[in-house]
Amino acid sequence: MSDYQPTLFEGNVPQPLAERMRPKDLDEFCGQEHLLGDGKILRRIIESDAVGSMIFWGPPGVGKTTLARIIAHRTKAKFVDFSAVTSGIKEIKAVMESAESARRYGQKTIVFVDEIHRFNKSQQDAFLPYVEKGSIILIGATTENPSFEVNGALLSRCKVFVLQALKTEDIVKLLKRALTDVRGFGGQSVTIDDDLLETIANFANGDARGALSTLEMAVLNGQTADDGSVTVTKETVEQCTSRKSLLYDKNGEEHYNLISALHKSMRNSDPDAAVYWLARMLEAGEDPIYVARRVTRFASEDIGLADPRALSVAIDAFEACRLIGMPECSVHLTEAVVYMSLAPKSNALYTAYESAKKDALTMLSEPVPLVIRNAPTKLMKELDYGKGYQYAHDTAEKLTNMQCLPDSLEGTRYYRPDGKGEEGELKERLERILEWKKRHKKGN
Repeated sequence: MSDYQPTLFEGNVPQPLAERMRPKDLDEFCGQEHLLGDGKILRRIIESDAVGSMIFWGPPGVGKTTLARIIAHRTKAKFVDFSAVTSGIKEIKAVMESAESARRYGQKTIVFVDEIHRFNKSQQDAFLPYVEKGSIILIGATTENPSFEVNGALLSRCKVFVLQALKTEDIVKLLKRALTDVRGFGGQSVTIDDDLLETIANFANGDARGALSTLEMAVLNGQTADDGSVTVTKETVEQCTSRKSLLYDKNGEEHYNLISALHKSMRNSDPDAAVYWLARMLEAGEDPIYVARRVTRFASEDIGLADPRALSVAIDAFEACRLIGMPECSVHLTEAVVYMSLAPKSNALYTAYESAKKDALTMLSEPVPLVIRNAPTKLMKELDYGKGYQYAHDTAEKLTNMQCLPDSLEGTRYYRPDGKGEEGELKERLERILEWKKRHKKGN
């Protein structure tokens, strides 16, 4: 049972292609095989109408709302569609009271909240007692990490399902269906080459809704013949995307070539080349979040403590990309890329971790020295946990001669600053610390 009913006037307003082509059942649904493949957990839950409170988390256009609609059509429960954008606490309480009343008569109520991350804490709190009592089954959809955006008590009562960006082949399949299905352009004669469908799919960057909207625009702007048939050309697609044909191939080789070119241009302190490769990726439809992650990695791998501010610049750019997206965030990424290119370089942190990782993987049984073990219980104290621990803050130099590495690794050096940029000061300080420890080593 579902509360959703089309109004008398809906049929008179042409719906967007993406809405017309919204899958009506799981057989039409594309992607999310990890959740909806044969025998997978979410498919079993939906098909058996055993739905519990859950949250769908994923990027736009991957099927969060569609899955809720499919549940609405299959469930025997009352289904209430709720918008976090237009609903307040008053509306929430009215729905909750109705659900509580229905529960007394054995009727389940499923409440679907789109964009649940837009609810503030007090609005989310209004759901909590009804979820706890079982008055409602809550299904939320969000593009934001629910760990940060959803009330912890509410989140603990929901199963989180992570939906992934659709693959290019999934989106191409959807586009082809839209061209043949009567809900789409199946009643028309539309000609468009497969490589152009792939271009649209790549441009959509995992977003089925965006891909269908682009296809609709391309068809509506295609070349119409006297017999009413439509031909979509490469030029039409380029105009609709405002971009030239994407450069990434199906196997992803060019994708990795370009990110490699960006990384190595920054490492070579060439801001012009770095900005060029950045533009090549963004204008080809690359996810800015992916680029921002790579720049953030670069900030520590190739700059590190030679300029500690580099990491902050990268994180700020990442947050800007996450909050406002393309095309606006292109300038934030440009700022970060230029900063990384001109910053002093050091890979000392990278080499320190790789060296320590090698030892950590081959020397798994090395015990933590007793002197730096935690001793929260009487038994641990009796076993000399923490015995002889020296609190550095109690000394004038803020240094002690206490050994913190296992005996087998005593004296091992992992972090070796090369003295570039601000790391030069750290190198001098580390040398002074090591000299002090050498002079004050036990037994000297």
